[in-house]
Amino acid sequence: MSRSLLVSIGLIAAVIIMSVAVYPSLPDRIPIHWNIRGEIDGWSAKLWGVSLIPLMMFVLLLIFRALPWLSPKQFTLSSFYSTYEFIVLIILSYLAYMQGVMLWTAIDPKFDASRVIVGGMCLMFAALGNLLGKIRRNFWVGIRTPWTIASERVWNTTHRLAAKLFVCAGAIGFVAAVVGLPPMPMFVIMLSAILFASLFPVAYSLYLYKVLESRGELDRNDN
Repeated sequence: MSRSLLVSIGLIAAVIIMSVAVYPSLPDRIPIHWNIRGEIDGWSAKLWGVSLIPLMMFVLLLIFRALPWLSPKQFTLSSFYSTYEFIVLIILSYLAYMQGVMLWTAIDPKFDASRVIVGGMCLMFAALGNLLGKIRRNFWVGIRTPWTIASERVWNTTHRLAAKLFVCAGAIGFVAAVVGLPPMPMFVIMLSAILFASLFPVAYSLYLYKVLESRGELDRNDN
């Protein structure tokens, strides 16, 4: 069993233990969703609300462990497997963080969860962006467009750009969360930054592929 898998299992176990420990102190309904104004707009029965994120973490871990086996031979995850495992840990860590925020809000309804949620999400986004440049061509992780999948050069160049954009978007959203902006402007800034960082590399991959194609500079194995 790899160290990453042990840490992932440990994270899930820690979330379950934390949830069980505070369960008697929780109200019958707990918050599970917040709107763009930072207001709670989704509630759940206590048992289901407490169980939802640990269940999601367990299912995601199973899926993440299955993806390397499902990958086609020419697009395996082995060339960046340590990075892939780190990505899995970042996502599971964020879910564990969200469980803590949800439980804290349930115990203290006056707690302003909106900034904590946005700040944590943006830090996760920046952390994932920091790893994008290390991802190699595959069908599961990264900026997967027809043009990045078709060309290793387009894949690598697009992901180097996306890495910078993701980190910048995460930093912008994090600053918006900590400087005291009202919830709605904070959410709008975060969403705008993340959408741009996610969508611009898609358009760029098409542009770069067509430029290389017109110049006859695509890799020999890219056609």
